[in-house]
Amino acid sequence: MTIQIPVSIDRSSPVPLYHQLAEQLAKSIDDGVLKPGDSFENELSLADRLDLSRPTVRRAIVELVTRGLLVRRRGIGTTVAQEVIHRRNELTSLYDDLANGGRTPTTEILQLVTDYVDQRASQVLGLPKETPLVYIERLRSVPEGPMAILKNWLAPSFADVTAEGLNEKGLYALLRSRGHVPAVAHQTIGARPAVAEERRLLQLDKNDPVLTMSRRAYDAAGHPVEFGDHCYRYDRYKFDITVYST
Repeated sequence: MTIQIPVSIDRSSPVPLYHQLAEQLAKSIDDGVLKPGDSFENELSLADRLDLSRPTVRRAIVELVTRGLLVRRRGIGTTVAQEVIHRRNELTSLYDDLANGGRTPTTEILQLVTDYVDQRASQVLGLPKETPLVYIERLRSVPEGPMAILKNWLAPSFADVTAEGLNEKGLYALLRSRGHVPAVAHQTIGARPAVAEERRLLQLDKNDPVLTMSRRAYDAAGHPVEFGDHCYRYDRYKFDITVYST
């Protein structure tokens, strides 16, 4: 059953109508009035009920989809997204974020190779380009389903890393336990269309995008610790960045 959320539109306000609508609908999701998986009132019904134009309502819905609060599925309609994990501007792993939020993450090791040659990763780690690196590829999931594909490269000194160790804790916890404490990182965040293998692993539709993040992490002395290249389901993950003025 679709819940109709009470909305108050102030037509004399300088705030655009679509933004007023989007903010009130977003609040209903944040407050738990609309819960993950709930059907969302369709565009035509909202427009008629609130006496708004369909383009105005459509723009509000698109804004909520872009923010990861709603999901549109062909043949299903618009629903409230499953709980989205926010990555804040702290140097933590996805495992840490999930565990700290009371979630129960699971890990499937897709690859664990100790002689992987990758010139880009070697350069980031400050090693000769032909150095055999430790390459780890994992599928991270939560009870709702798959969330992220995590690819990481480590120096050869980590060749004894085991799948069991990676299943029991996050990569950063494993690094810290061995005295390699990531202290600062450079991250590049983006989005792109998912490729076929990502769609299969993350259970995405053909035209669904993925969020991406590459990370170069360093210890307090500035020595490279790890290089990561990750992609995330767009509807289960978002980055939350705080920017300070100088």
